[in-house]
Amino acid sequence: TAMLPRGRPRALGAAALLLLLLLIGFFLFRGDLDCERCEREASGGGGDPGSLPRSLTPRVLPDERPRSDAGWGYTALGQVSPTMGPYRRGEEEAAADLVSPPQLLQVAIVCAGHNSSRDVITLVKSMLFYRKNPLHLHLVTDAVARNILETLFHTWMVPAVRISFYNADELKPQVSWIPNKHYSGLYGLMKLVLPSALPPDLARVIVLDTDVTFASNIAELWALFAHFSDKQVIGLVENQSDWYLGNLWRNHRPWPALGRGFNTGVILLRLDRLRQAGWEQMWKLTATRELLTLPATSLADQDIFNAIIKEHPWLVQPLPCVWNVQLSDHTLAERCYSEASDLKVIHWNSPKKLRVKNKHVESFRNLYLTFLEYDGNLLRRELFGCPRPPPPGAEQLQRALAQLDEEDACFEFRRQQLTVHRVHITFLPHKPPPPQPHDVTLVAQLSMDRVQMLEALCRHWPGPMSLALYLTDAEAQQFLRFVETSVVLSTRQDVAYHVVYREGPLYPINQLRNVALAQALTPYVFLSDIDFLPAYSLYDYLRASIKQLELGSGRKAALVVPAFETLHYRFSFPSSKAELLALLDAGSLHTFRYHEWPRGHAPTDYARWREAQAPYHVQWAADYEPYVVVPRDCPRYDPRFAGFGWNKVAHVVELDAQEYELLVLPEAFVIHLPHAPSLDISRFRSSPTYRDCLQALKDEFHQDLSRRYGAAALKYLTALQQPRGPT
Repeated sequence: TAMLPRGRPRALGAAALLLLLLLIGFFLFRGDLDCERCEREASGGGGDPGSLPRSLTPRVLPDERPRSDAGWGYTALGQVSPTMGPYRRGEEEAAADLVSPPQLLQVAIVCAGHNSSRDVITLVKSMLFYRKNPLHLHLVTDAVARNILETLFHTWMVPAVRISFYNADELKPQVSWIPNKHYSGLYGLMKLVLPSALPPDLARVIVLDTDVTFASNIAELWALFAHFSDKQVIGLVENQSDWYLGNLWRNHRPWPALGRGFNTGVILLRLDRLRQAGWEQMWKLTATRELLTLPATSLADQDIFNAIIKEHPWLVQPLPCVWNVQLSDHTLAERCYSEASDLKVIHWNSPKKLRVKNKHVESFRNLYLTFLEYDGNLLRRELFGCPRPPPPGAEQLQRALAQLDEEDACFEFRRQQLTVHRVHITFLPHKPPPPQPHDVTLVAQLSMDRVQMLEALCRHWPGPMSLALYLTDAEAQQFLRFVETSVVLSTRQDVAYHVVYREGPLYPINQLRNVALAQALTPYVFLSDIDFLPAYSLYDYLRASIKQLELGSGRKAALVVPAFETLHYRFSFPSSKAELLALLDAGSLHTFRYHEWPRGHAPTDYARWREAQAPYHVQWAADYEPYVVVPRDCPRYDPRFAGFGWNKVAHVVELDAQEYELLVLPEAFVIHLPHAPSLDISRFRSSPTYRDCLQALKDEFHQDLSRRYGAAALKYLTALQQPRGPT
């Protein structure tokens, strides 16, 4: 027999191996398709023969992308869950999904007031947790919610999320004529006007109530737009109670609805088709007609949507029930779900919210609490493969962070200066004080371990307060419960609480002070600390002093409030200066930090204060850090100082550099109460590196001072020659 060439067996072996791999790949791929088909059939989908797995990312139709979004190029990966129910698409549509770029998903939410602003953050967290797509949030808000949410989203800096605000007050006249018994008031009717309120080139939008929680990717919900017929304009889940059947109680007369009706907590709106169909005229005519025989809406916009659908049933595309599992007082939602993994959106549509009675409510509540207490900083993650314009300021921030040297002993101080903290202003309901020319707000900051001071502070200070709290997301909820269950705190609506979310190892004390200071609404502020209790008469005395000293005439003055301390956890708080002096002489009180750092308050001249009957001038001295009353537009605190050390001192230097006169008030006083040392003061005392870094920050501060004030700053440079002090 002839010999084969030497290389031939090797080539045949390689070919056989390649053929074997191809066969294995074919069977594996076929198995995946069979599995996908079985899953669809098990969920009632059936599926077309040979259809490809459906993409998570819906198709980009020519009319879907607003013109302003044309520059956004995105990609995303994923597959739609088999819980899509009976929906099917052909090969052509499914193939188009696989090759098209991901859609910028449009979401509209109506949000008004302080409580609703907190709710919407939990909703947004759940959306961000599961999402793979860029989002554009259209927020219809009142002035309160806009102020809160604009600040929060600006400081949150979440990638691939853009926000647009719409003024709810401008929309009120369109719905104010409709009587409404629902607890949401006029805002519960505003979804009716979204087709005219949102941009005219916006073709599709998902509309959500603030009391829903996502348990899946919102792109799966958006994908259901593809199943609308040419006439369908609204996608809704059937109402999961017997409300519209009219049999819940005797003489119950609901608005007309198709069968059980539909719930409007989750809506898919084809805005383009609604506008073409004359939606505004349609809903107004329907509402006017029904209100001839019905006194008011009971479920706000939902009643009017259902009356329209009853008359025009072809307008609605029913959605799978898992996209709006309703936990109302009379819910029959259990018929919808069989196991927790099926749920897509939970809707807390009872006025009782989390306290609603339901045998599975604990499972649903745990899902809600997961996002309520979830660290929002973790949601700043990038969408990989999704190029997008960065949030405002993010690019500059990243460049600055990249220039930091992680081997630098002071790296955490440098990084802290660049950290942008999420800020939720007026976390609780707040009523601004009526304008008064001499009014003063107490400004302070605290962390969770000082919250117990608040009740005593409220008893001592009857005026407005602006307080910044440095909390985790979970601690913010603990704080909320603490205030709501406190008889003292829950009745004080003139106290504004601003949550600054924790990030980084250092306590950003001056950033916190600046947040509280920026939110003060009175002409003057008393810059205090949370561990001090003011004299019971201090609020009235400060207002009288401001008027008497004519500070409103442009006089630049900082009114010094002398500080004292007690080492006793329980003591009788003095009601007057005479009582305070008696306690001082008895050794029950001391001038503040007299034994640790007398330089901090020595210029106040306590010996003179004992005898003073009128305000007196004092001169600035190195390391002076009094508690002062100043105009609201005073210099801000230097944010480079975090943790313990020199944070107030630097601010008083700035006041002196800007030629504020220092006036000590003869009848004013605050008393510091004892507490355990903070972590930062412990680090200052134990770590030479910490102290060295603080000294470096002080040196940089003086250099900046010289650049800003020139020769006038020379006297502050001598402070560099003084012995180092802790504050």
